[in-house]
Amino acid sequence: MKIDGTHYRSIWLGDDQKTVKIIEQRLLPHELKVVDLKSREDAAIAIKDMWVRGAPLIGATAAYGMALAMADDPSDANLEKSWEILHETRPTAINLRWALNRAKAHLGAMAPEERAAAAYKLAAEICDEDVEINRSIGENGLKLIEEIAAKKAPGETINILTHCNAGWLATVDWGTATSPIYHAVEKGLKVHVWVDETRPRNQGAQLTSWEMASHGVPHTLIVDNAGGHLMQHGQVDMVIVGTDRTTAQGDVCNKIGTYLKALAAKDNNVPFYVALPSPTIDWTVNDGVKEIPIEERDGREVTHVYGKLENGERDWVQISPDATPGGNPAFDVTPSRLITGLITERGVCDASSEGLKKLFPEQE
Repeated sequence: MKIDGTHYRSIWLGDDQKTVKIIEQRLLPHELKVVDLKSREDAAIAIKDMWVRGAPLIGATAAYGMALAMADDPSDANLEKSWEILHETRPTAINLRWALNRAKAHLGAMAPEERAAAAYKLAAEICDEDVEINRSIGENGLKLIEEIAAKKAPGETINILTHCNAGWLATVDWGTATSPIYHAVEKGLKVHVWVDETRPRNQGAQLTSWEMASHGVPHTLIVDNAGGHLMQHGQVDMVIVGTDRTTAQGDVCNKIGTYLKALAAKDNNVPFYVALPSPTIDWTVNDGVKEIPIEERDGREVTHVYGKLENGERDWVQISPDATPGGNPAFDVTPSRLITGLITERGVCDASSEGLKKLFPEQE
């Protein structure tokens, strides 16, 4: 995607073909800063402290973290240790484990002296695969937007609500939930995006809004609790969200607040779609509510807000009493019964084990 006309991916190699470069997303939208990852520890910190976030990008960063580790020490012991260190950074997004397992299996089958070059090559392949997956998701989701547009008067706006940031900043490029939107804009469809602020980290306010503005997509930032009201008044034509982990039966784990949007959409007959890259499917899990571990983050993210002050400086501001603790579950699970459909790189399917296996029969 583009920033002021210049194409960027969210992660790439520097000129030395060893240093990994990322956008420090905690500083957006007020500062665009590219930082270097030069070690496994750098990659682990970037994932854990949310310099990078979003399931696909977390997986890509972990793959490059393994490459950085192998460049430092390609031994069997370090391969195992690096898997463990990187795996501990974020517990919910399945792409992290998927990328690490893929790297471990691939590198473990070769001689140590071959591992560094092979690890960098694999990480680049994972990134390229992610771009193609997200592009295909966009093409498949575009068909759904076109169906809605066909039912409207010529030139009438299609209003799409999204939650958190499932944009190109959460992937390597295109995004998941945003990819159909970008494809629709490129095709000339008149779309408008309702952007949930997404407390407590405000990824919608800080990242999705920045993406939309940078790419010229009409959008409006709303508080998280406004979505149901807009649906009641016919101002939302469809909801598209992303996912950090999806079960074999179609339950979806995504940023906290997604479940409430799905309930409101169901009550108002608004189509609720999930943009679903296949690496986010956890075929070993069925009941998302009971089986998916939900990350509990620091309560300070709830009691404080980070932003730009009137003097131009950026800082944390406390919004609660000193004695009030903050509870901070980072994700929730939306049961498959509330989901209209899953938009994958292979097509759109019902949110069910039968629907997923029709698109991915190799998982039978």
